[in-house]
Amino acid sequence: MKLSINDLLTNFAEDKLIAPKALEKKIAANDPVLLEKLQIALKALERIGILIKERGKYRRILEDSVIEGKLRCSSKGFCFAIQDDEDAEDIYVRESQLNTAWNGDRVLVKVTKEGRRRRSPEGEVRLILERANASVIARVQQTEKGNYQAVPLDDRLLFSIDLQENEAEPKLAAAKDQLVHVEILRYPLARQRPIGRVTHILGSDAQSTADTELVHCKYDLPRTFRDGVLQAAETLPTKLRKTDQKKRVALQQQLMVTLCDPNIEPMGLDHAFSLEQTEEGNWQLGVHVSDFAHFISPPSELYREAHDRGRTICLGNTLVPLFPTTLVERVGALLPGVDRLAISVLITLNGNGEWLEFEIQPTVVQVDRQLSYQQVEEILAVHAAGKIEEAPDRGLAPIAELLHHLKQLSQVLHHQRFQRGSFDLMLSTPSSQICGDEGWLGAIVNTQQGSAPQMVAEFSTLANHLVISHLTALGIPAIYAIQAPPDLQDIQNLVNLLGNLALPVNLNLEEMVQPQALQTLTQRFQESDVAPILFELLKATLKSVKYSTVSGPHFGLAHVQNYGQFTAPLNRYCDLVHHRVLHALFAKGRDRRNTRAKERVNLHHSSCHGQIHWNVLPPDIQRELEAEIAAAVTHLNEREQLVQQAETDLVGLQKTKKMQTHTGDVLQGIITGIQSYGFFVRVEALMAEGLVHVSSLKDDWYEYRARQQALIGRKNHCQYRLGDRVEVEVKSVDYYRQQIDLIVVGGGSTASDEDLMDSSEDEAVSSELEDEATLFDPADDADDVDDADDADDAALD
Repeated sequence: MKLSINDLLTNFAEDKLIAPKALEKKIAANDPVLLEKLQIALKALERIGILIKERGKYRRILEDSVIEGKLRCSSKGFCFAIQDDEDAEDIYVRESQLNTAWNGDRVLVKVTKEGRRRRSPEGEVRLILERANASVIARVQQTEKGNYQAVPLDDRLLFSIDLQENEAEPKLAAAKDQLVHVEILRYPLARQRPIGRVTHILGSDAQSTADTELVHCKYDLPRTFRDGVLQAAETLPTKLRKTDQKKRVALQQQLMVTLCDPNIEPMGLDHAFSLEQTEEGNWQLGVHVSDFAHFISPPSELYREAHDRGRTICLGNTLVPLFPTTLVERVGALLPGVDRLAISVLITLNGNGEWLEFEIQPTVVQVDRQLSYQQVEEILAVHAAGKIEEAPDRGLAPIAELLHHLKQLSQVLHHQRFQRGSFDLMLSTPSSQICGDEGWLGAIVNTQQGSAPQMVAEFSTLANHLVISHLTALGIPAIYAIQAPPDLQDIQNLVNLLGNLALPVNLNLEEMVQPQALQTLTQRFQESDVAPILFELLKATLKSVKYSTVSGPHFGLAHVQNYGQFTAPLNRYCDLVHHRVLHALFAKGRDRRNTRAKERVNLHHSSCHGQIHWNVLPPDIQRELEAEIAAAVTHLNEREQLVQQAETDLVGLQKTKKMQTHTGDVLQGIITGIQSYGFFVRVEALMAEGLVHVSSLKDDWYEYRARQQALIGRKNHCQYRLGDRVEVEVKSVDYYRQQIDLIVVGGGSTASDEDLMDSSEDEAVSSELEDEATLFDPADDADDVDDADDADDAALD
């Protein structure tokens, strides 16, 4: 088991003493090697003043001048410690003050100089909490002494790694001058250099290896499960026992189906749906979610592995799963005809899609049919044609009727969500949809694959919201999913683009973007012949969903409060945590103030909301869950960010590879961004974006006009503005960095008399942006942190 200093310190609540034995239990230190490492770590942390020992117990010392952050470095050698709070200042860390920390590491930084005016505070790395680079992609070089070193391909990692040769690994002589994947065996210590070993020879360059393999290595994604995890999986039962089914509601007789993309089976089979009409004429929707948490709880190896991985990762058609596939098939996936444990959310809705009441119950379910998205569409088509009785499958009629009503209900919920101001993204190549809900994008994606994905998304997001609202009403901790609105300028740029495409839209853009504005934009997009490009640009403006210990608005779902994720425990650790919280509620929840009180409430039902004025969970369990959730949030946000980068990187590599085959070709595109140094063109046929640098415009001297979002020629009055269609030649493509250089060969437009008018405001803005685009060179003025701040974004992107 891996254990970082960060993992260790998250177990120390503020100003609380903790005994070593209690700590051993919390981190499941049950083998001698890990126990020895724990003792060494505790003594080291005590010696450097992070922990203090009192009466045989340890307490963490918190200092105002010591902040926690994540290092972000540039190829120029300067770094910033980025705090988790987006409003907090970044701390500038000189290369001499890194103390062997690398780009991406989570660190404690001691502030040594306060910030003033536009200068950032300065600091030094006091402690490395967690290493971000367990491995790197590098090129092998032979030194003059005959030894071999690996030079990282990432130019933000300014060091080389001494390589050890192992009989079981590739020979270093064969790896000379090759691109390789290097596992770090020892990080730098004082003046001792880092040591690593070659695990894979990738080829002569990045392009010579498979794109999925490159992403696997770049982000150090796990390929297998540890032996301890596989051994723990083997100890779980192969079928349900009678003891597993105690105190559960039996729902095996309810007609229910799973809807799943075949490419993600069995991982996508963690929720099923049922629908029945009540005597009052309302509908009872059942969202039945695999109760995998019944078999997995801390401090088991399986639970720890799920924590470390964070979530299932989709790399094209390849999955990096949260749990071993055989285990999921055995006790987790809701397979047809098999009794499974579930937590069911039974929601009563009226004809307008408004929920009237709901209950959350531990259940035993049995799925009747497992349907692919294509099968759902085929069944609905036969049902709509009135030919379901002619189908050879005689048992299809009730399934078709269920799907018909599920589709109708999902459309009602969709309409209600749009009434709140929410919106959909129409994407041809969506990000991972394995969890079925809004995912890290924060918005429901319409892939035009039919009704099934929309049903899953509408029902899943509704169940997610109700479960987290229930926990909040009961005063029980939860992991909230929140999403901030897009930046105002990003949306204004899209509005300008639509105007230049002769699709003007009038939006009331004030201090903060509202979801209704994006709904208006998406409706306007569909009138354009470049709608796919517009939706991709809109997707890029969305802020990622973040996990938090406190509730906040969720932009993509129209500012829904009390939202979190519950319906994908086979694929997301945070969902598994919520199942664990519900188990605590079911087992230990107090349904009355004290034992003398006669009136009880139903803790499973929404009717108890507003009636509870006592602590539902025992104090020790409440504190344990609060501590676990607080410790998990930062880690999960970092894992989500890594997943987003990996999945996005793969799509980018695939697009770049296609562009390489068109080197020298002339392609049609649309200008999607203007900067002082050039403009970006999205090639319509390939949906890939490249840069036309201003230096390649040889026919005139072009001025940048910020207000018009255009580059305008001084003499020929030719302009390249946002939304203009152009013809571009593919000049060069850097596959690994995904940089596409283009040369414009036609298109653009002619500037109007109004556009040609000089604007002092434009010149000032242009000058300012050119300054920001200039990379900071510490050699020019090593003490000028101000310059480093100005160049931060340009240099680090």
